[in-house]
Amino acid sequence: MLDKHYLETTRDVYRNAAMSPVPGLCCTTTPVWRLPGLTVPKRMLEMNYGCGTTVHPRDLADDPTVLYVGVGGGMELLQFAYFSRKLCGVIGIDVVDEMIARCCENLTEAEKLNSWFERDFVAVRKGDALALPVPDGSVDVAAQNCLFNIFEIDELKLALKEMYRVLRPHGRLVLSDPVSQAPMPETLRCDPRLRALCLSGALTLASYLELVTDAGFGTVEIRARRSYRMLDPKHYDVATRILLESVEICAVKDPVPADGPCIFSGRTAIYYGDETYFDDGNGHVMTPNQPLSVCDKTANALESLGRSDLYVSPSTWFYDGGGRC
Repeated sequence: MLDKHYLETTRDVYRNAAMSPVPGLCCTTTPVWRLPGLTVPKRMLEMNYGCGTTVHPRDLADDPTVLYVGVGGGMELLQFAYFSRKLCGVIGIDVVDEMIARCCENLTEAEKLNSWFERDFVAVRKGDALALPVPDGSVDVAAQNCLFNIFEIDELKLALKEMYRVLRPHGRLVLSDPVSQAPMPETLRCDPRLRALCLSGALTLASYLELVTDAGFGTVEIRARRSYRMLDPKHYDVATRILLESVEICAVKDPVPADGPCIFSGRTAIYYGDETYFDDGNGHVMTPNQPLSVCDKTANALESLGRSDLYVSPSTWFYDGGGRC
């Protein structure tokens, strides 16, 4: 069992990172959104400590209120504000005083560089992911980037519960975190510094998804899955190599169906028979050679039919909407 003081180790790591930015400190360096009229301050870029992105334009229609936990240098706060552009439309939460101060300085600099941006578009508050200072059902989109993997299981369950609490019905929780292809060895899992650096707290994708759906989210979209770090026996206390991957996930606060949550992992069904259409009797009517994105439950059910005129793809780990459960 990891000593609960590991959270203080994490805070120390990011306290120092706030004072002296370390590009690529813990995760992969990913391409930054290039949007018309958006200029990201240099120090904000240097403090990009995430492993992917949580900013997706299709989540940000209809004037949403956005909550972002673990502010870092403020880059994703600025990107969210690009789409919301309203007073306190984006709320940033962090527990590290130095990170909050540096983030606010970066946002002030961003106001000078971007004519459209007003500093009051973003409200930065001190708070803990395990007890969010946000009312129930008050935000449309909640997001975190490479924070939740730092938590032990009990804290992670609580953090997910808090995100669920503050979201409105049908609100979206957007997550970017590392996952591992194999369970993490105990020696690494219990190393507080490696955990703070987003190396040893990663769960397998299956375990991660189970925790998300157990928190009450009825629909889960896996939007991206990328290899980004190798833990090898030469450099880490592992018997064999462990590949870490970055995943981007959107969990929707929908009711969980009676037959279990709908997980979209990028599977597609294609009917290529001779009839005008194919009806599986469960609400899926397919016309010839028109691909249909389907959740994993539906994909497995279609495969079980054993039809020679029906193709069901494996998971591609890329889903961009338009599917059926």
